Amino acid sequence: MPSALLDGDPVPASGALPDSAREGLGTRPFGFYVHVPFCVTRCGYCDFNTYTAAELGPGASRADYAATAVEEVRLARRVLGDADLPVRTVFFGGGTPTLLPAGDLTRVLRAIGDEFGLAPDAEVTTEANPESVGPAALEALRAGGFTRISFGMQSAREHVLAVLDRRHTPGRPAEAVREARAAGFAHVNLDLIYGTPGESDDDWRASLAAAIDAGPDHVSAYSLIVEDGTRLAARIRRGELPMPDDDVAADRYLIADAMLAAAGFSWYEVSNWAASEPARCRHNLLYWTGGDWWGVGPGAHGHVGGTRWWNVKHPAAYAARLAEGRSPAHAREVLAPEDRYVERLMLELRLDSGFPVAEIGPDARTALARALGDGLLDPGPFRAGRAVLTLKGRLLADALVRDLT
Repeated sequence: MPSALLDGDPVPASGALPDSAREGLGTRPFGFYVHVPFCVTRCGYCDFNTYTAAELGPGASRADYAATAVEEVRLARRVLGDADLPVRTVFFGGGTPTLLPAGDLTRVLRAIGDEFGLAPDAEVTTEANPESVGPAALEALRAGGFTRISFGMQSAREHVLAVLDRRHTPGRPAEAVREARAAGFAHVNLDLIYGTPGESDDDWRASLAAAIDAGPDHVSAYSLIVEDGTRLAARIRRGELPMPDDDVAADRYLIADAMLAAAGFSWYEVSNWAASEPARCRHNLLYWTGGDWWGVGPGAHGHVGGTRWWNVKHPAAYAARLAEGRSPAHAREVLAPEDRYVERLMLELRLDSGFPVAEIGPDARTALARALGDGLLDPGPFRAGRAVLTLKGRLLADALVRDLT
């Protein structure tokens, strides 16, 4: 049966990987993603695997979560055997990881270091809601080994935040950046969302200006996507809000790129800008360039050597599996070579380093030439053998990938 079934293929109770995944283990960069599925409230646009206290139900405890996550880290060590796998990047995402005490987050990080060893220059990031941290928590995170923090700002305009159901005040992200700098964080990111119903061009410019003035060294800006099943989707379906417009989103992207470039930020991935080479998010680059990672937590995805798996979603089911000594993985798929190629093209073409022209198949040569002629690819790097998107190409990246596959 094909490996890409909706529910995937079964995973052994031990979590053992197929032999194909173990080939070359240790020759590719290796990282950890740790999913913390807790939120105070659910944002109206969010379809991530997150839970408020009221939604958790019996068998799921925020207080016990760190200990449960540590058990999965130990499982990962057993599954991966004695391969030398110094961890280059760790990323705590959510949810709101900083709803856990800093000591819990550092406990999980310490377990990763104890089991695998952290590379000397390991990048360790946590996401945070600006309202969920203060100076003491930030100092504890920095002392515990975290090197980078990413704040969910989304917008500087109160009416835009209200549509998104965000719970922080507009000025708080800038304060959080200052507190993170004071705590010793050299690398700070702010996440922004554009295209929210009711947002104007001036609102977006104000959000960008506020983000830049806050002093991060990295900014991520994402077009709002209306996901089925969210409160935002329901409001749009009822006619309470208009559907985001693709042309408006394109204009907002151009505004973002111009303002960020003028402030000294350079794009290195379609939705990400950094103030310097060291400011680039190395964990995301590990994803985008085909590295290996283990995903810890309910609903987390992992990938090793072309095998991708995903954990059971509910925190109670996740904890129960580990308490029984079983892998929490729900299912997996072994990617066929053609699927790995498509994924690699899709991800690497979004980077400023681009994709090797020589590796694009002969059937796509006409589409490749057309993209170059239409100004979607930069002719300079193309002559040097790399397909690199222009600004126009970044706006049409998804369509271009479809044309080339």
